[in-house]
Amino acid sequence: MTSRRRVNQSDILLTQGDITESDTDAIVNAANSQLVLGAGVAGAIRKKGGPSIQEECNAIGGCPVGDARLTSGGALKAKYVIHAVGPRWGEGNEEKKLKNATLNALRRAEEKGLKSIAFPALSTGIFGFPLELAARIMLQTVEEYLNSETGIQTVVFTLFDDPAFSVFQKNLENIP
Repeated sequence: MTSRRRVNQSDILLTQGDITESDTDAIVNAANSQLVLGAGVAGAIRKKGGPSIQEECNAIGGCPVGDARLTSGGALKAKYVIHAVGPRWGEGNEEKKLKNATLNALRRAEEKGLKSIAFPALSTGIFGFPLELAARIMLQTVEEYLNSETGIQTVVFTLFDDPAFSVFQKNLENIP
């Protein structure tokens, strides 16, 4: 299952599956501010990417909510992992923090000259961010970013299950 939207000279793609299998230049980790690769997306990245990614995270030391840090991709297909720290639902100013986490992940990719990046649905797992709202914020943020001058050619949203894919697909179709 895939869905596509052309924006300027770039594409937004929706796919369903395992983000750790992505062959984009970078994948985005739904990180915590300590950059500890625990459960969910981060756990899958740790398992498939090997210990070097956590070692690089340890050397970085942490990342504030709404920001992003870059490490190598270890044994993953993707050359890089961008660790974007989204908000926990209920901590305050969550919408702005999620927008910033998405934007800063794109900026880290741009700084490295990367052409493709894959995102999960940030903050929607154990951080409890409502999926519908996350989809709208993330897709609009990416659309705005791609409408500016960018070298990023492809932004993929790799959704884990049918419900997440459906929510993102509906929101992608409804972007003005």
